[in-house]
Amino acid sequence: MKLENTLRVERAVRRMTQAELAERVDVSRQAINAIETGKFIPSAVLAIKLARVFGKPVEEIFILSEEPSPVGVEI
Repeated sequence: MKLENTLRVERAVRRMTQAELAERVDVSRQAINAIETGKFIPSAVLAIKLARVFGKPVEEIFILSEEPSPVGVEI
């Protein structure tokens, strides 16, 4: 299984940079980039914080797909 997300789209809609989003949830810009590219799976707490920034349920930001995960990020 693979955890996909819509962070990049949500940021674009709001014209928000990775740095701005990172500041709002108290992580680095690099962490936001790693989450967006699927290289890092956020904790439940961070996923909730991110969803709250966009005013959406976690399930609308993070989607569990059936396709295989890249090596090293198996769920």
